Amino acid sequence: MSPSLDIRHGDEPDAHGQAALLLAESILHALVENTVLSTAQAVGVVATAGEIKIEVAALTGESAGRMHASLALLAAIEKSLAADAG
Repeated sequence: MSPSLDIRHGDEPDAHGQAALLLAESILHALVENTVLSTAQAVGVVATAGEIKIEVAALTGESAGRMHASLALLAAIEKSLAADAG
């Protein structure tokens, strides 16, 4: 497990953030399944979110570890979208 994703050190994930992320991922999958978005478009949405995350992290002085953890979650969503397409 990546150290940036290791929550055993007392940093329990935020319940609101987890729910929001699961909801967003579910919506993307539903949009792809119902042919509202192509898989490529959905992956593009996630990629854009990653770009924005990097910009916001730089502007707010967010730690590199937190930013990389967020980017890893977005990468996992991209992977799940690609897996559903294949």
